Amino acid sequence: MAVFQKTANVHFKNPQLLNLAFIHRSLSNESGNKNNNERLEFLGDAILGAITATLLYRDLSDKAEGELAKIKSVVVSEDVLAGVARELRIDTLLLLGKGEENSGGRQKNAILADALEALIGALYLDSGYKAVFIFVNRWMEPEINRVRDNRHHQDYKSLLQELSQQLFRIYPVYRLIKKAGPDHDHIFWTEVAINDRTFGPGTGKNKKSAEQEAARIAYEYYSRNKG
Repeated sequence: MAVFQKTANVHFKNPQLLNLAFIHRSLSNESGNKNNNERLEFLGDAILGAITATLLYRDLSDKAEGELAKIKSVVVSEDVLAGVARELRIDTLLLLGKGEENSGGRQKNAILADALEALIGALYLDSGYKAVFIFVNRWMEPEINRVRDNRHHQDYKSLLQELSQQLFRIYPVYRLIKKAGPDHDHIFWTEVAINDRTFGPGTGKNKKSAEQEAARIAYEYYSRNKG
């Protein structure tokens, strides 16, 4: 925890709050102890949203409300928050139940993103708004810049669905072709069909990432060949 605080450039007066931020409900469920990070996550989510909105309002004075809302939704998305959590090495500090640990929970984006929000909630309770604003500004401003400059991870499934509706008034249809590998290290192959044309396969460690890759292939094709 001391190493983490140095890396994150934070200092907790109450180390128990910091510890609580990393306790996943799977551990509390297995141990019978009700203490976990869900309440801190609830608080941190609200604080993160407010600070991110403040940063966007302050730094992007040329953007309209709708554009700010779109940027904010990406900046505080699960994928982006999980990436920041990995950069902070939160994955090494998570306290998980045995079942969640064995199923790869330490690398799940949802768990990592929730832990980061819990950390923000804990820092707010421990050190106040100014300290948490400095923390969020330090770690989230690079993500804001990536989104603003269109250098962030794209949600190709959403982009493809919007484009498919515009061009053909239909939704993309995804199909799992196959999966291989042991339970802890699956590889998925997925294709997507639009207007009698099939794209892919996209591959990934889970269905979601394989679908994203197939969607990227289709989206880039239709972006170059409208209709």
